[in-house]
Amino acid sequence: MKKTNKNKTTEVSSPKGMRDLMNEEYYGFQGFFEKAQEVAIYYGFKPIDTPILEKEEVFTGSIGSDTDIIDKEMYTLKTKGGDHLALRPEHTAALMRAYVEHGMQSMPQPVMFYQYGPVFRHDKPQRGRYRQFWQFDLDCLGNDKSIMDALVVKAGMSILEEAGATNLTIDINSIGDKECRNVYLKELTSYYKKNINGLPAVDRERLKTNPLRILDSKEEKTKQINENAPDSVSFLCPACKKHFKEVLEYLEEMDIAYNVNKNLVRGLSYYTRTVFEIIEQEGGEDGTPLALAGGGRYDYLARHVGSKRDVPAVGISIGVDRIIGASWYKKLSPRILKKPKIYFIQLGPEAKLKSLNIIEILRKAHIPIAQSLSKDSLGSQLAVAEKLSIPHAIIFGLKEALENSVIVRDMGNRSQETVKLNKLLEYLKELK
Repeated sequence: MKKTNKNKTTEVSSPKGMRDLMNEEYYGFQGFFEKAQEVAIYYGFKPIDTPILEKEEVFTGSIGSDTDIIDKEMYTLKTKGGDHLALRPEHTAALMRAYVEHGMQSMPQPVMFYQYGPVFRHDKPQRGRYRQFWQFDLDCLGNDKSIMDALVVKAGMSILEEAGATNLTIDINSIGDKECRNVYLKELTSYYKKNINGLPAVDRERLKTNPLRILDSKEEKTKQINENAPDSVSFLCPACKKHFKEVLEYLEEMDIAYNVNKNLVRGLSYYTRTVFEIIEQEGGEDGTPLALAGGGRYDYLARHVGSKRDVPAVGISIGVDRIIGASWYKKLSPRILKKPKIYFIQLGPEAKLKSLNIIEILRKAHIPIAQSLSKDSLGSQLAVAEKLSIPHAIIFGLKEALENSVIVRDMGNRSQETVKLNKLLEYLKELK
């Protein structure tokens, strides 16, 4: 469809990298959210929903100015009042802002939240990746114990398994804290400087701003150099080493397969200590591994969003779009989606006038129906009922409107019976 005016012709379509969710795809998203929410509640998480728009500095001060999200991918705008806002590119910084703003430090710690909704990045659209996409997050704020890291990993895996994933593994690493990371960064920087002639331009630039990001480079030349790069685990201080050892012990106790990946750093600069990704081994194109979720600990994020002290925290973010598009996804049905057992047919103006009252009686009794109130002929309405394979039909015409009754027809054997409205619910309950 096109709109035209005297000056130009424009294509009417959704923005690039964004799409309309409809029909089965919509129900797939809703079904996943309900299942994820159910699992989260069993683990002790409670709901929160932060605004889609935040002040720009919530993200520029926390995610890191030398990350792709800030450099290239964030949608920003300036309001008429002069405020600089951003469409959220992720949930975590906004959640920490809410924690600080509402004084949650005074609550019993940790506080545990789940949240679900769209996030926005001006990324290159490709298979399973959109500019508006959905994430389900789990976060524990206010505690630095290693068991909380293990909790979010286990809860995230449980959600993915409930959705149908069967071949999951964990890539995990520890990138240390402010006590030991600087020593590692010096060693890493020195290593890359020795190999600078082999680094592509993009990674030479990263060497000036955030050497850790080179470990996650997609450049083939850099991948080869990274094979011999110093690993962060070797430089951990005693406290970080103990913390990481405990996390791995919890995973082993739960029989969760993991791989210590020395090049795993995650893309956001607020991470400390534990970082991880949950990978479906055959979930990608041509059966290649596909990362479905990722996260880690972010103990220093709070100061970037206004806190006067650090707040230890750990979380996981699940990419919902990739799950909905996966061949193994169970196509979870939302609870509200009930298959109609009755097709309501009305004939004539008198019956149409009273039809909504009868539908309301059925709704209050939790009896799902289908209808085509806009149609008038018996044949056209019966045709729709048969096409939908609905077992019974209620026929409501002039005679029935005058006598406060309906005709209940068995669509299988064509038998039918007249039933008074005051006996209808009782009669319908007896139907198989």
